[in-house]
Amino acid sequence: MTTTRRNFLKHSLGTSALVSLTPAVPALFLNTSAHAAAARRTSDNILVVVQLSGGNDGINTVIPHGDDVYHRSRNVTRYQANQVLKIDSYHGLHPQMTGFKSLYDEGQLAIVQGVGYPNPNRSHFESMDIWHTAKPTGEGRVAGRETGWIGRYLDAQRAAAKSPKNDDELAALHLGAGRLPLALAADKTRVPTVTDLTAFKLQTRNDGALRRTIESATRFDRGSDNDLLSYVQHSTVNALASSAQVQDALRQYSTPIAYPQSPLGQQLRTVAQLIEAGMSTRVYYVSLGGFDTHATQRNAHAALLKTLSDAVAAFTKDMAHHGHDKRVITMSFTEFGRRVKENASAGTDHGAANPLFLVGGGVKAGLIGKHPSMTDLDQGDLKFHTDFRAIYATLLKQWLGLPNPEAVLGGKFGPAKVLG
Repeated sequence: MTTTRRNFLKHSLGTSALVSLTPAVPALFLNTSAHAAAARRTSDNILVVVQLSGGNDGINTVIPHGDDVYHRSRNVTRYQANQVLKIDSYHGLHPQMTGFKSLYDEGQLAIVQGVGYPNPNRSHFESMDIWHTAKPTGEGRVAGRETGWIGRYLDAQRAAAKSPKNDDELAALHLGAGRLPLALAADKTRVPTVTDLTAFKLQTRNDGALRRTIESATRFDRGSDNDLLSYVQHSTVNALASSAQVQDALRQYSTPIAYPQSPLGQQLRTVAQLIEAGMSTRVYYVSLGGFDTHATQRNAHAALLKTLSDAVAAFTKDMAHHGHDKRVITMSFTEFGRRVKENASAGTDHGAANPLFLVGGGVKAGLIGKHPSMTDLDQGDLKFHTDFRAIYATLLKQWLGLPNPEAVLGGKFGPAKVLG
């Protein structure tokens, strides 16, 4: 007997086995988890993206303490040579970035200097869109939808797989309370947003009734021409197994690393749990906001850099503890830097070129590229010499294994010498 959509819903809703999914997480998320956790993939490289929203002041992050122009340009926000965490006679890290300094000393931090793009845009929204799409505003549209550079990568990998199994894989994941970043927007691939690990768990009123419902669902006529019914059958059957397997894997997670209690620290701890659980996810995306420091910058900026540094350092140490340090790279970027000269409000205004950070066992550690000139400026801003798309191209091809990053980025860029 062919089960109709009406009969299936009547049977399911008539029992006490109602399934509740966290609103931000589609059923597909649970479906994909079982396959990944069971497979325990430990060979694929992973990229973790940390977005710094608001325009981080790179000059006070990687500080040119050996440059007189820096000291003359900043009376309130500057740091003296004896205050910075010195890298060499010219460069130093902000004094609150002790975690990053440890990573630098251990050969796990690459500081790519002078990163930007031609004709820099100093609008938060437009510049961030450029970084997200890897194209000038409006050129990232596919079939009437704007897509991001990671989203196009996901679609390309999905198309290359040419396997129905690929539809069940959670290729990327956004952790946070906000909307999905444009960088993850894809034409064919769905990327969920998750706030915490409880999203993995199916909430039921009666496990026995749910099991009977699921077992009944597996006996439905697979030849049904009702696409919605087939989807619900497939989703419901896999969701139960997915929830159990992922929760079991997560319960086994333990670490001696003390993560900071900041939202970023806890999000990266969640990423570490999912990686250790064997998820097939290749890209994780988190954000830290508050970098638009036009006024009274010094203390606020110091707190933000400490949050970033402590969280990424804990995550990197955790990856090493679990043996994943050679296959996980964390990239931290922001939409633009700040101006060389501080303003009258003890802050800094929107600028252009900035450093970009890459962290992990697979990076080419150290300073990459020269610090931009503090005197040869673009309207008071540092000039870029490394196009951020060259870094994207290198990560896509050499780290994530995409043969043709040109198709994703809309042109040939790089390679950038950022990987070990």
